[in-house]
Amino acid sequence: MRGFGSVEFLIKRFREARTRPALVWKDRVFTYDDLLERIGFWLESFEQRGIAPGTVTVLHGDFSPGAVALMLALISKECIIVPLTPALASKKTEFVEIAQGQVVFKFDENDQVETRQQTGQAKHELYQELRKRKHAGLVLFSSGTTGKSKAILHDMVRLLKKYETPRHDFVTLAFLLFDHIAGIDTLFYCLSNKSCLVTLEDRSPDSVCRAIEKYKVEVLPVSATFLNLLIYSEAYKRYDLSSLKYIAYGSEVMLQSTLDKCARLFPGVTILQKYGTTEVGTLRSKSRSSDSLWVKLGGEGFETRVVDGVLQIKAHSAMMGYLNAPSPFTEDGWFVTGDRVEQDGEYFRIYGRACDIINVGGEKVSPTEIEDFIQTLDNVAEVVVYGEKNNITGNIVCADVSLVKQEDPKECILRIKKACYQNLQPWKVPVKINIVDSISLSERFKKVRRQAQDEPFEVDKASETNG
Repeated sequence: MRGFGSVEFLIKRFREARTRPALVWKDRVFTYDDLLERIGFWLESFEQRGIAPGTVTVLHGDFSPGAVALMLALISKECIIVPLTPALASKKTEFVEIAQGQVVFKFDENDQVETRQQTGQAKHELYQELRKRKHAGLVLFSSGTTGKSKAILHDMVRLLKKYETPRHDFVTLAFLLFDHIAGIDTLFYCLSNKSCLVTLEDRSPDSVCRAIEKYKVEVLPVSATFLNLLIYSEAYKRYDLSSLKYIAYGSEVMLQSTLDKCARLFPGVTILQKYGTTEVGTLRSKSRSSDSLWVKLGGEGFETRVVDGVLQIKAHSAMMGYLNAPSPFTEDGWFVTGDRVEQDGEYFRIYGRACDIINVGGEKVSPTEIEDFIQTLDNVAEVVVYGEKNNITGNIVCADVSLVKQEDPKECILRIKKACYQNLQPWKVPVKINIVDSISLSERFKKVRRQAQDEPFEVDKASETNG
């Protein structure tokens, strides 16, 4: 019998599951037998394609049967995998160059693949170390919202270790992306528990709800921003979502106002917060309750501590390092997440990135606190708060607000400002409020927050009444 290396435990479970559904892709059901057949095809074709252990392979695709099977075959072959989704097409050339990609596999909308050899060699010292271990690798890129994206190298043997313990079998939606640590976590959690992963052609609220209804989805892992979109779109009213057992949110800070609404709308669903970083992987978590932002973090292979109000993590699954940046680990091996937290016994409350704090005349302002308040006001669909440089106070607080329905911009701004003055401390009141058509979202459905160190920008006509 052929050896499958670090995915041997998964292949064994696939053989046990055989005719059970593994993936739903473009409304077609693919079984575990289908995956096994595709994995076998790839393993047999690697020699003629020049794929040897240690080859850096760029996998341009999504959660299609072919792409998933190829990823598993490449892990078995001890290759280094760089997944890239179509959403990152504009950055593909940059990312392939940083990762020193040697072979590119590009899947089309029919799951057909084009293979292209790249020039150049992959001689990064971290790659050399991985090859010495005879382990497969995974390269993921940070979002790069505050600068150039960092290329993060994982040892797949360490990353896969936590999936060896069988857990729960749930039909799960593949909302999070194929090239994101949370999407990778969702994929391997499902595969390791012989579950079915339901994929999406687009991630609109209606498409998500339609898939939940049609395939009796039990677990919905999403971003906090998407939950807010789901609520104000009212798509949940148009479909039968009674199969849902869990809604898991993460990748950005959840607003208490949004969580409260979600808990009221889905009283029979357990809502839980997930936490992880691309550098260390996804921790096991347990929310205090469905409407609580307090969460236990850790699990086997993870340790946590708080230093100067910032969360640090030590993990067995931590990355080997960045390909294009210095090591971020402390001398004693802890990763500094940059996330501000408060601790209450075993529970943490996460307040967002320390770099997002706005310093207004010496007062530290948390954007999420202001967002949480504005989000509760009438006719507000979405809000994002950020800082802008100011010669007098150092920075001022600004807010972009999108509306549920059309309203006179000047009157809306005055209404929001009045409410803020009545309920917030003066330095927390936004000096500039922009009424916008929609809030900018990243390809991962996270709000894009402007940084206080950015150059001041031209405000639109809707914000001319700002003081």
